[in-house]
Amino acid sequence: MKNEFDILIVDDEQVVIDSVVKMGKIYNYKVDSADNPFVALTKIKENSYRLIICDIMLPSMNGFQFIDELQRQGIDIPIVMTTGYSTIDNAIQSIYKGAIDFVPKPFTFDELTATLKRAMKYSELINLKNKAQHKQIIYVSCPSKYFRFGYSCWVKDEFNGTILIGATNLYLKTIDNIRKIEMPSVGEKVNQAETFAKFEDDEGLIHNLHSALSGRIVEINEKLLTNVSILEKDPYFEGWICRLIPSEYENEKRLLIPCSSDR
Repeated sequence: MKNEFDILIVDDEQVVIDSVVKMGKIYNYKVDSADNPFVALTKIKENSYRLIICDIMLPSMNGFQFIDELQRQGIDIPIVMTTGYSTIDNAIQSIYKGAIDFVPKPFTFDELTATLKRAMKYSELINLKNKAQHKQIIYVSCPSKYFRFGYSCWVKDEFNGTILIGATNLYLKTIDNIRKIEMPSVGEKVNQAETFAKFEDDEGLIHNLHSALSGRIVEINEKLLTNVSILEKDPYFEGWICRLIPSEYENEKRLLIPCSSDR
């Protein structure tokens, strides 16, 4: 019988492993570790894990190659990528390859806590959906004509040169009790995979939402500033977050997933 763990941390820095173990003890997560992807692959065959946290820069096999190997072997465990080489390209590549989040190093304990709480909730929701009967709704997928970047940020082409972007219902359900949202300013430029909105929960933890596209913000949904519950009630229509004029739409659209594929 396989040993059951909540988290497998794959990193060759002991300080990072220690941080995840410390956080795990606070929230009663059972944490296992591996200092390289080959050890991790062996452990995955021998044990059960709900979540993997993996560094990009690793000896012998980097984090992206590790994701490719997991997919080749049909191993479907949610994965969060980390790296000390925090670049937009690394963030984009992580999410494009299927990671549910990207955390740059060095991270604070609160940043790690927020990310892992969200990731563990994601794992729980996906597991529930896989086990649910056909009519049970665990979360609402974005409309079929929309696109999404990873699992978190949706895109709607307004066909007038502007794009609406917002947070998916699945992403919002990974955050307990959103009490405040922070949005960019009109005129501000954002890049794909950069944080463009932040959500604060009841514990005061900040949850980052990565932009699906690069562009210039031309409008924000000011109603959310005074009534954040709109996000939960209607995330795909009244709950849009920003309107932007995209700067690299055709190039970046190829990295988006059609929401019609979720059906």
